[in-house]
Amino acid sequence: MTKEDLLKLQNGSDIRGVAIEGVEGEHVNITEEACLKIGGAFVKWLSKKSGKAAGDLKIGIGRDSRITGPFMENAIAKGLKANGAQVVKCGLSTTPAMFMSIVFEDTKFDGSVMITASHLPYNRNGIKFFDKDGGLEHEDITDILELADKEDAESHKNADITQCDIYNLLETYSAHLRSSICKALGKKEEEKPLSGLKIIVDSGNGASGFFVKDILDPLGACTQGSQFLEPDGTFPNHIPNPENKEAMKSIQDATVKNKADLGLIFDTDVDRMSAVLSNGEEVNRDAIIAMISAILAPEHKGATIVTDSVTSDRLTYFLEDVLGLKHLCYMRGYKNVINKQKELNQKGIDCPLAMETSGHGALKENYFLDDGAFLAVKMIVALAKASKEGKKLESLIEKLPPLVEEGEYRFKISGENFKEYGKGVLEEFKKRAQKKGYLLPDNHEGVRLSFKRGNSSGAEGWILLRMSLHDPVMPMNIEGARKGDLEKLVKIAAELVKGFDRLDTSCLK
Repeated sequence: MTKEDLLKLQNGSDIRGVAIEGVEGEHVNITEEACLKIGGAFVKWLSKKSGKAAGDLKIGIGRDSRITGPFMENAIAKGLKANGAQVVKCGLSTTPAMFMSIVFEDTKFDGSVMITASHLPYNRNGIKFFDKDGGLEHEDITDILELADKEDAESHKNADITQCDIYNLLETYSAHLRSSICKALGKKEEEKPLSGLKIIVDSGNGASGFFVKDILDPLGACTQGSQFLEPDGTFPNHIPNPENKEAMKSIQDATVKNKADLGLIFDTDVDRMSAVLSNGEEVNRDAIIAMISAILAPEHKGATIVTDSVTSDRLTYFLEDVLGLKHLCYMRGYKNVINKQKELNQKGIDCPLAMETSGHGALKENYFLDDGAFLAVKMIVALAKASKEGKKLESLIEKLPPLVEEGEYRFKISGENFKEYGKGVLEEFKKRAQKKGYLLPDNHEGVRLSFKRGNSSGAEGWILLRMSLHDPVMPMNIEGARKGDLEKLVKIAAELVKGFDRLDTSCLK
């Protein structure tokens, strides 16, 4: 593989690519050679950062349920071993558990590797890395891939990994989550603190099946009706993705059919989650942020909640006017919101939660780790407390205004230097909006327009135009506060983006 081939595997702060043939037009680029080289490079990178000799480094490696996980695990482990690191194979695991392996006293790894491509199709796979500071940054991945170019894959193939330690990390991680629930409810495990509650899980054949058998069942919850718990990397039932409509309908139907108090759905590697209330209503996107914020609000009065840029004005109202919190509507990208959360806390500003509408949510109390299972624990504790008071979980967000109408429109940019062109579009879009007298609230990504009650346009809602993080596309999100407002706002948007020669806005029609 060339250096260029390796660098093409970078996807933000992760590595991702095609790991097996089977989808027309998509050819393997995460090869055994790439994994051998990347494993070896991670040892050198971690040794330099930590100041430890390679032979003193203990590195854990885990994988989700994807069918290409075992081959990648072996190749990466050989690369790690070839460069002198102590390697511990954790087998089926989750992304949050692999970070916690650096924290747990039983493991105390110096670094860890998670093989996952989140919710992407079965033919894809990828790699995430952790050290004591959390998930690696974009520039760290670039450094590792540049180091990988200098690694000798052929010699790494001969590394003996038969002597690698084997460790059941999910067992330790599950005990940690059970302990968190018991502590919050003031009960011991043997007291079955979740007795009387019916909680079901849809794992989508990802890695989250342990949440039922190792957490909910031992604590006394009724989990009958949980589905697709067996790991199967072909994902035969639906994509393990809380944002996928088919996946969400699956857990909604199961929750209502089984008369559950709460339904939970996770993505493949369990760093994201969403939920379903007893009436089948989904707690997703803005609602999941509202729910977790409402749970945290009593202990964090006046605190700041960081979200990505596409959250709604409805959420701002709920966080600020109902809960008395502050809302910082920041940028897309889970690393962006988490890094902003860390920055605020370092400045002495209480920021207990950073969360994207995708379901990535990081809690200050949990090492700023985006951990879907830990967020589920917070909701389960809130459910148990509400139930004890004769209330339902939905009472926490009953004052969140409902979603009425929304749309997302993706404008493709043709030609070269799309980022520069997109920047010019945003500048002109803003000028046109200002000339029309539209309200432009403070914003950290793209240009946002807010249409309050009584404005001259006759519409209520908001419009956000921004650049895609990686692609030659400008997404536009529009939300109408009342029926008919979406159509009015689309007409306003169409007028504001008219005449850009390289911007395809035909989807607005």
